[in-house]
Amino acid sequence: MKDIEKLILYRGFEQGNVLEGITQVMERLPQKDREGLRELCYGCLHELVEIAASHGFEGNLWQNYLTFLLVNHENAYSRACEIRGNVPGSINELAHHDFALFKGWFGYDFRELGEKLGMPELGVLMDYNRSGRNGNVFNHRIRDRICALSVRLGQAGSVEEFKDEVTAFYGEFGVGKLGLHKAFRIEHGEKGARIVPITNIAHVHLDDLVGYELAKQKLVDNTEAFVKGRKANNCLLFGDAGTGKSSSIKAVINQYYGQGLRMIEVYKHQFQDLNDVIAQIKNRNYKFIIYMDDLSFEEFEIEYKYLKAVIEGGLEKKPDNVLIYATSNRRHLVREKFSDKAERDDELHTNDTVQEKLSLVYRFGVTIYFGAPGQKEFQEIVKRLARKHHIPMGEDELLLEANRWELSHGGRSGRTAQQFVDYLLGRDWGQQQRNQ
Repeated sequence: MKDIEKLILYRGFEQGNVLEGITQVMERLPQKDREGLRELCYGCLHELVEIAASHGFEGNLWQNYLTFLLVNHENAYSRACEIRGNVPGSINELAHHDFALFKGWFGYDFRELGEKLGMPELGVLMDYNRSGRNGNVFNHRIRDRICALSVRLGQAGSVEEFKDEVTAFYGEFGVGKLGLHKAFRIEHGEKGARIVPITNIAHVHLDDLVGYELAKQKLVDNTEAFVKGRKANNCLLFGDAGTGKSSSIKAVINQYYGQGLRMIEVYKHQFQDLNDVIAQIKNRNYKFIIYMDDLSFEEFEIEYKYLKAVIEGGLEKKPDNVLIYATSNRRHLVREKFSDKAERDDELHTNDTVQEKLSLVYRFGVTIYFGAPGQKEFQEIVKRLARKHHIPMGEDELLLEANRWELSHGGRSGRTAQQFVDYLLGRDWGQQQRNQ
């Protein structure tokens, strides 16, 4: 029996071709089929380099690859450990069995294998230097965590130490795409809704958002209660455009990611997939915010009915690890016209129709208002952004230009202030400042 077939928990890897190929080479090595083994090795070497390029790995590519398989494999043990760490029970013996196999694979010496097969190129796997690109699958934080874990696993002195390192990683960061990434989007395929990681989310923090202290605190209080397992409410952030509603939600995700908070962005046309999405996440040890940006409905749109059904729940109630956060420029979400209030001769129960449309907002237990900043608050936003980006302008000149800018660019808002600072950074001296 091949070693890879002895795995109990860690089976069926999505990108397990290299593992299967290399273990096959090692097992067939005594047969002295050099040509066949070289062909197999070259194929594995190609795949490892492609994985390194797409994920930004460097160092010992073989150990990086094995670590990548471990941190992405969702099974009974890894799911039990995510966000919780060590768990009791017999499953630890099965995990120990699998980790003993992995530890053996970690010890493969590709320089020695290269000498035996006449393939000095294999030595590159032991100390690979990437070309400078970070990769497009993981952001650099996730990549660095995997590479650091890879080094620790390679240095583990025993199977138990190896197991402890992997388990600690699951406890701190989780497992699979839901563990490693903060934010996700939805793709609809032949098999239904698929949750896809967003690898480039803005690293905005609440301290970066000037003003709205009461509004931000209300959002933080609700989110913190949710993360800590207490009762929390669906949340609607409404108000003027460009005032930081979306940025505030991104900020709480960044703040509580380490405590198991994740965000799934859903667009209006995807509301029919909400039940499918919730079914995929309801039994995980993470807390999920389903995020709907710039939510509003025209009178002819009926997607709000799907959203109401999800919030209210049918026979199966909405899971405790799921909340809905939405932003909107409209207080009542569904567009209301005078015709909704008068002269609807074609409908008998007009009040029922109005109430059905307006009742959606009442499904959000917490509503938070973000209004356009006053002049002093707008100027404070500009000054803080200018300091953050080290813009070398006097305060009087800065505020004078900012006032001119907002008059011709949509009025005062946090977004307008950021656009003004981006304009300043686009000047020649802005490039010089960034190069210093």
